[in-house]
Amino acid sequence: MAIKQNNETIVTEFLLVGFSLLKETGLYLFIIICIIYIVTISANIFIIIIVKTERRLHKPMYFFIGGLSFLEIWYPSVTVPRLLWSLKTREESISAAGCMTQFYFHFSLGATEIFLLTAMAYDRYVAICYPLRYLLIMSPRVCTVLIIGSWVGGFAAVVVPCLQISSLTFCGGNEIDHYYCDLAPLLKLSCSETLSIERLFFCLSLFIILGCFFLIIVSYVCIIRTTMMLPTASGRRKAFSTFVSHLIVVLLFYGTIIFMFVRPNTGGLLHLNKIVSIIPSIVTPLLNPIIYTLRNHEVIEAMKKTALKMVLFHLKG
Repeated sequence: MAIKQNNETIVTEFLLVGFSLLKETGLYLFIIICIIYIVTISANIFIIIIVKTERRLHKPMYFFIGGLSFLEIWYPSVTVPRLLWSLKTREESISAAGCMTQFYFHFSLGATEIFLLTAMAYDRYVAICYPLRYLLIMSPRVCTVLIIGSWVGGFAAVVVPCLQISSLTFCGGNEIDHYYCDLAPLLKLSCSETLSIERLFFCLSLFIILGCFFLIIVSYVCIIRTTMMLPTASGRRKAFSTFVSHLIVVLLFYGTIIFMFVRPNTGGLLHLNKIVSIIPSIVTPLLNPIIYTLRNHEVIEAMKKTALKMVLFHLKG
Protein backbone atom coordinates (compact mmCIF):
# COMPACT_ATOMS: atom_id res chain seq x y z
CA MET A 1 0.00 0.00 0.00
CA ALA A 2 1.21 3.55 -0.77
CA ILE A 3 -0.05 7.06 -0.22
CA LYS A 4 0.60 10.31 -2.09
CA GLN A 5 2.42 13.01 -0.17
CA ASN A 6 3.98 16.11 -1.74
CA ASN A 7 3.90 14.47 -5.18
CA GLU A 8 5.84 11.51 -3.74
CA THR A 9 4.53 7.96 -3.29
CA ILE A 10 5.19 6.90 0.30
CA VAL A 11 5.11 3.17 1.07
CA THR A 12 3.07 2.24 4.18
CA GLU A 13 3.29 -1.55 3.80
CA PHE A 14 5.59 -4.03 2.13
CA LEU A 15 5.10 -7.27 0.22
CA LEU A 16 7.26 -10.16 1.37
CA VAL A 17 7.74 -12.04 -1.88
CA GLY A 18 9.25 -15.04 -0.15
CA PHE A 19 9.70 -18.01 -2.48
CA SER A 20 8.09 -17.81 -5.90
CA LEU A 21 6.48 -21.25 -6.05
CA LEU A 22 3.53 -22.99 -7.64
CA LYS A 23 0.57 -23.62 -5.35
CA GLU A 24 1.29 -27.35 -4.87
CA THR A 25 5.00 -26.77 -4.31
CA GLY A 26 4.17 -24.04 -1.79
CA LEU A 27 1.92 -26.50 0.06
CA TYR A 28 4.71 -29.09 0.28
CA LEU A 29 7.11 -26.41 1.53
CA PHE A 30 4.53 -25.30 4.09
CA ILE A 31 4.21 -28.86 5.43
CA ILE A 32 7.99 -29.38 5.60
CA ILE A 33 8.71 -26.06 7.34
CA CYS A 34 5.73 -26.51 9.68
CA ILE A 35 7.02 -29.94 10.78
CA ILE A 36 10.55 -28.57 11.24
CA TYR A 37 9.23 -25.64 13.29
CA ILE A 38 7.06 -27.82 15.55
CA VAL A 39 9.91 -30.30 16.12
CA THR A 40 12.33 -27.42 16.79
CA ILE A 41 10.12 -25.80 19.43
CA SER A 42 9.28 -29.17 21.05
CA ALA A 43 12.92 -30.34 21.13
CA ASN A 44 14.20 -27.10 22.64
CA ILE A 45 11.42 -27.03 25.25
CA PHE A 46 12.24 -30.64 26.14
CA ILE A 47 15.93 -29.79 26.61
CA ILE A 48 15.01 -26.89 28.90
CA ILE A 49 12.80 -29.22 30.95
CA ILE A 50 15.46 -31.91 31.40
CA VAL A 51 18.17 -29.36 32.22
CA LYS A 52 15.85 -27.84 34.83
CA THR A 53 14.60 -31.09 36.38
CA GLU A 54 17.63 -33.40 36.28
CA ARG A 55 20.09 -32.68 39.09
CA ARG A 56 22.99 -34.32 37.24
CA LEU A 57 22.65 -31.60 34.59
CA HIS A 58 22.87 -28.74 37.08
CA LYS A 59 26.28 -27.75 35.73
CA PRO A 60 27.44 -24.58 33.93
CA MET A 61 27.68 -26.29 30.52
CA TYR A 62 24.06 -27.47 30.65
CA PHE A 63 22.94 -24.12 32.02
CA PHE A 64 24.26 -22.56 28.80
CA ILE A 65 22.72 -25.32 26.66
CA GLY A 66 19.37 -24.58 28.31
CA GLY A 67 19.90 -20.87 27.64
CA LEU A 68 20.68 -21.59 23.99
CA SER A 69 17.55 -23.76 23.69
CA PHE A 70 15.45 -20.93 25.14
CA LEU A 71 16.91 -18.56 22.55
CA GLU A 72 16.29 -21.08 19.74
CA ILE A 73 12.58 -21.08 20.60
CA TRP A 74 12.30 -17.33 19.95
CA TYR A 75 14.78 -16.87 17.09
CA PRO A 76 12.84 -18.86 14.44
CA SER A 77 9.52 -17.66 15.89
CA VAL A 78 10.24 -14.15 14.59
CA THR A 79 10.24 -15.23 10.94
CA VAL A 80 8.88 -18.78 10.50
CA PRO A 81 5.21 -18.26 11.54
CA ARG A 82 4.96 -15.30 9.14
CA LEU A 83 6.50 -17.44 6.38
CA LEU A 84 4.04 -20.28 7.09
CA TRP A 85 1.13 -17.83 7.00
CA SER A 86 2.31 -16.52 3.64
CA LEU A 87 2.71 -20.02 2.19
CA LYS A 88 -0.73 -21.08 3.42
CA THR A 89 -2.78 -17.98 2.54
CA ARG A 90 -0.61 -16.45 -0.23
CA GLU A 91 -0.84 -13.21 1.79
CA GLU A 92 2.35 -11.23 1.27
CA SER A 93 1.63 -7.84 2.84
CA ILE A 94 3.20 -6.65 6.09
CA SER A 95 2.88 -3.19 7.60
CA ALA A 96 5.89 -0.90 7.79
CA ALA A 97 5.75 -1.03 11.60
CA GLY A 98 5.49 -4.82 11.53
CA CYS A 99 8.43 -5.00 9.15
CA MET A 100 10.62 -2.85 11.40
CA THR A 101 9.59 -4.89 14.45
CA GLN A 102 10.48 -8.13 12.69
CA PHE A 103 13.80 -6.64 11.54
CA TYR A 104 14.71 -5.55 15.07
CA PHE A 105 13.87 -8.81 16.84
CA HIS A 106 15.40 -11.02 14.14
CA PHE A 107 18.75 -9.26 14.21
CA SER A 108 18.69 -8.72 17.99
CA LEU A 109 18.16 -12.43 18.63
CA GLY A 110 20.83 -13.24 16.03
CA ALA A 111 23.32 -10.98 17.83
CA THR A 112 22.30 -12.55 21.15
CA GLU A 113 23.15 -15.99 19.77
CA ILE A 114 26.56 -14.73 18.66
CA PHE A 115 27.32 -13.45 22.17
CA LEU A 116 25.91 -16.60 23.80
CA LEU A 117 28.02 -18.93 21.65
CA THR A 118 31.06 -16.88 22.66
CA ALA A 119 30.15 -17.26 26.34
CA MET A 120 29.78 -21.02 25.79
CA ALA A 121 33.25 -21.14 24.21
CA TYR A 122 34.63 -19.41 27.32
CA ASP A 123 32.85 -22.01 29.47
CA ARG A 124 34.53 -24.86 27.54
CA TYR A 125 37.89 -23.06 27.77
CA VAL A 126 37.68 -22.83 31.56
CA ALA A 127 36.39 -26.44 31.88
CA ILE A 128 39.31 -27.94 29.92
CA CYS A 129 42.15 -25.55 30.67
CA TYR A 130 41.32 -24.99 34.37
CA PRO A 131 39.33 -28.08 35.43
CA LEU A 132 40.13 -27.81 39.14
CA ARG A 133 38.86 -24.23 39.31
CA TYR A 134 36.00 -24.70 36.85
CA LEU A 135 33.08 -24.60 39.28
CA LEU A 136 34.69 -21.73 41.19
CA ILE A 137 35.23 -19.58 38.09
CA MET A 138 31.96 -20.51 36.38
CA SER A 139 29.79 -19.90 39.42
CA PRO A 140 25.99 -19.61 39.05
CA ARG A 141 26.31 -15.83 39.32
CA VAL A 142 28.91 -15.66 36.53
CA CYS A 143 26.81 -17.92 34.26
CA THR A 144 23.72 -15.80 34.86
CA VAL A 145 25.64 -12.59 34.14
CA LEU A 146 27.02 -14.04 30.88
CA ILE A 147 23.57 -15.11 29.65
CA ILE A 148 21.84 -11.86 30.65
CA GLY A 149 24.75 -9.89 29.19
CA SER A 150 24.34 -11.76 25.88
CA TRP A 151 20.66 -10.77 25.69
CA VAL A 152 21.27 -7.15 26.71
CA GLY A 153 24.20 -6.81 24.30
CA GLY A 154 22.27 -8.39 21.43
CA PHE A 155 19.22 -6.17 21.82
CA ALA A 156 21.28 -3.01 22.39
CA ALA A 157 23.50 -3.58 19.34
CA VAL A 158 20.66 -3.33 16.82
CA VAL A 159 18.88 -0.26 18.25
CA VAL A 160 20.75 2.41 16.25
CA PRO A 161 20.61 0.63 12.84
CA CYS A 162 16.90 -0.11 13.35
CA LEU A 163 16.13 3.52 14.22
CA GLN A 164 18.05 4.70 11.16
CA ILE A 165 16.24 2.29 8.83
CA SER A 166 12.83 3.21 10.28
CA SER A 167 13.56 6.88 9.48
CA LEU A 168 14.17 6.14 5.79
CA THR A 169 11.65 7.11 3.15
CA PHE A 170 10.42 4.23 1.01
CA CYS A 171 8.83 5.25 -2.24
CA GLY A 172 7.76 3.51 -5.40
CA GLY A 173 8.20 -0.26 -5.21
CA ASN A 174 7.33 -2.15 -2.03
CA GLU A 175 8.25 -5.75 -2.90
CA ILE A 176 10.88 -7.27 -0.58
CA ASP A 177 12.60 -10.20 -2.27
CA HIS A 178 12.79 -12.22 0.94
CA TYR A 179 10.59 -14.13 3.39
CA TYR A 180 11.38 -11.65 6.18
CA CYS A 181 12.39 -7.98 6.43
CA ASP A 182 16.12 -8.19 5.74
CA LEU A 183 18.52 -5.26 5.52
CA ALA A 184 19.65 -5.37 1.88
CA PRO A 185 16.20 -5.61 0.21
CA LEU A 186 14.89 -2.87 2.51
CA LEU A 187 17.72 -0.51 1.58
CA LYS A 188 17.16 -1.33 -2.08
CA LEU A 189 13.59 0.02 -1.83
CA SER A 190 14.54 3.26 -0.10
CA CYS A 191 14.75 6.53 -1.98
CA SER A 192 16.81 8.06 0.86
CA GLU A 193 20.58 8.05 1.13
CA THR A 194 21.55 4.63 2.56
CA LEU A 195 25.35 4.56 2.27
CA SER A 196 25.86 5.60 5.90
CA ILE A 197 23.50 2.88 7.13
CA GLU A 198 25.24 0.26 4.98
CA ARG A 199 28.62 1.29 6.41
CA LEU A 200 27.32 1.31 9.99
CA PHE A 201 25.71 -2.13 9.64
CA PHE A 202 28.82 -3.54 7.96
CA CYS A 203 31.12 -2.17 10.68
CA LEU A 204 28.75 -3.43 13.39
CA SER A 205 28.60 -6.87 11.77
CA LEU A 206 32.37 -6.89 11.40
CA PHE A 207 32.89 -5.98 15.05
CA ILE A 208 30.30 -8.35 16.52
CA ILE A 209 30.58 -11.37 14.21
CA LEU A 210 34.33 -11.41 13.55
CA GLY A 211 35.18 -10.06 17.03
CA CYS A 212 33.28 -12.86 18.77
CA PHE A 213 34.51 -15.41 16.22
CA PHE A 214 38.09 -14.38 16.99
CA LEU A 215 37.50 -14.90 20.72
CA ILE A 216 36.03 -18.34 20.01
CA ILE A 217 39.01 -19.26 17.82
CA VAL A 218 41.45 -18.16 20.55
CA SER A 219 39.50 -20.23 23.10
CA TYR A 220 39.65 -23.32 20.90
CA VAL A 221 43.35 -22.91 20.16
CA CYS A 222 43.94 -23.04 23.94
CA ILE A 223 41.44 -25.90 24.34
CA ILE A 224 42.98 -28.06 21.59
CA ARG A 225 46.51 -27.35 22.82
CA THR A 226 45.56 -28.41 26.36
CA THR A 227 43.70 -31.48 25.07
CA MET A 228 46.69 -32.66 23.03
CA MET A 229 48.91 -32.39 26.11
CA LEU A 230 46.79 -34.85 28.10
CA PRO A 231 48.80 -38.02 28.88
CA THR A 232 46.20 -40.65 27.90
CA ALA A 233 44.16 -41.27 24.76
CA SER A 234 41.00 -41.83 26.83
CA GLY A 235 41.53 -38.46 28.52
CA ARG A 236 41.91 -36.75 25.16
CA ARG A 237 38.74 -38.44 23.84
CA LYS A 238 36.79 -37.40 26.92
CA ALA A 239 38.00 -33.78 26.65
CA PHE A 240 37.26 -33.74 22.93
CA SER A 241 33.70 -35.00 23.51
CA THR A 242 32.95 -32.09 25.86
CA PHE A 243 33.55 -29.37 23.26
CA VAL A 244 32.99 -30.93 19.82
CA SER A 245 29.21 -30.32 19.92
CA HIS A 246 29.70 -26.61 20.55
CA LEU A 247 32.34 -26.44 17.83
CA ILE A 248 29.96 -27.99 15.26
CA VAL A 249 27.23 -25.47 16.17
CA VAL A 250 29.69 -22.57 15.94
CA LEU A 251 31.00 -23.60 12.50
CA LEU A 252 27.48 -24.10 11.13
CA PHE A 253 26.12 -20.81 12.47
CA TYR A 254 29.15 -18.61 11.81
CA GLY A 255 29.78 -20.04 8.36
CA THR A 256 26.42 -18.75 7.13
CA ILE A 257 26.28 -15.39 8.91
CA ILE A 258 29.83 -14.44 7.88
CA PHE A 259 28.89 -15.12 4.26
CA MET A 260 25.64 -13.15 4.60
CA PHE A 261 26.77 -10.05 6.49
CA VAL A 262 30.53 -9.60 6.53
CA ARG A 263 30.67 -8.15 3.02
CA PRO A 264 31.00 -4.46 2.10
CA ASN A 265 27.99 -4.74 -0.22
CA THR A 266 25.17 -7.19 0.53
CA GLY A 267 22.94 -6.06 -2.32
CA GLY A 268 24.51 -8.08 -5.14
CA LEU A 269 23.48 -11.55 -3.94
CA LEU A 270 19.98 -10.97 -2.59
CA HIS A 271 18.47 -14.20 -3.88
CA LEU A 272 21.42 -16.31 -2.67
CA ASN A 273 21.26 -14.59 0.73
CA LYS A 274 17.58 -15.55 0.94
CA ILE A 275 18.41 -19.23 0.39
CA VAL A 276 21.42 -19.25 2.74
CA SER A 277 19.44 -17.48 5.49
CA ILE A 278 17.32 -20.63 5.87
CA ILE A 279 20.26 -22.27 7.67
CA PRO A 280 20.58 -19.93 10.71
CA SER A 281 16.87 -19.07 10.79
CA ILE A 282 15.28 -22.50 10.36
CA VAL A 283 17.84 -25.32 10.16
CA THR A 284 20.26 -24.42 12.97
CA PRO A 285 17.58 -24.06 15.70
CA LEU A 286 16.52 -27.64 14.83
CA LEU A 287 20.05 -29.05 14.63
CA ASN A 288 21.29 -27.51 17.89
CA PRO A 289 19.25 -29.76 20.23
CA ILE A 290 19.99 -32.78 18.02
CA ILE A 291 23.74 -32.11 18.03
CA TYR A 292 23.88 -31.54 21.78
CA THR A 293 21.81 -34.64 22.61
CA LEU A 294 23.32 -37.17 20.18
CA ARG A 295 26.88 -36.36 21.25
CA ASN A 296 26.26 -36.10 24.99
CA HIS A 297 25.83 -39.25 27.10
CA GLU A 298 24.57 -37.36 30.17
CA VAL A 299 21.85 -35.60 28.19
CA ILE A 300 20.75 -38.87 26.52
CA GLU A 301 20.47 -40.60 29.91
CA ALA A 302 18.56 -37.64 31.36
CA MET A 303 16.21 -37.67 28.34
CA LYS A 304 15.50 -41.39 28.81
CA LYS A 305 14.84 -40.84 32.51
CA THR A 306 12.53 -37.87 31.86
CA ALA A 307 10.69 -39.72 29.07
CA LEU A 308 10.20 -42.73 31.39
CA LYS A 309 8.81 -40.46 34.11
CA MET A 310 6.38 -38.91 31.63
CA VAL A 311 5.20 -42.37 30.43
CA LEU A 312 4.71 -43.61 34.01
CA PHE A 313 2.84 -40.42 34.93
CA HIS A 314 0.59 -40.87 31.88
CA LEU A 315 -0.11 -44.53 32.75
CA LYS A 316 -0.95 -43.65 36.35
CA GLY A 317 -3.25 -40.87 35.16
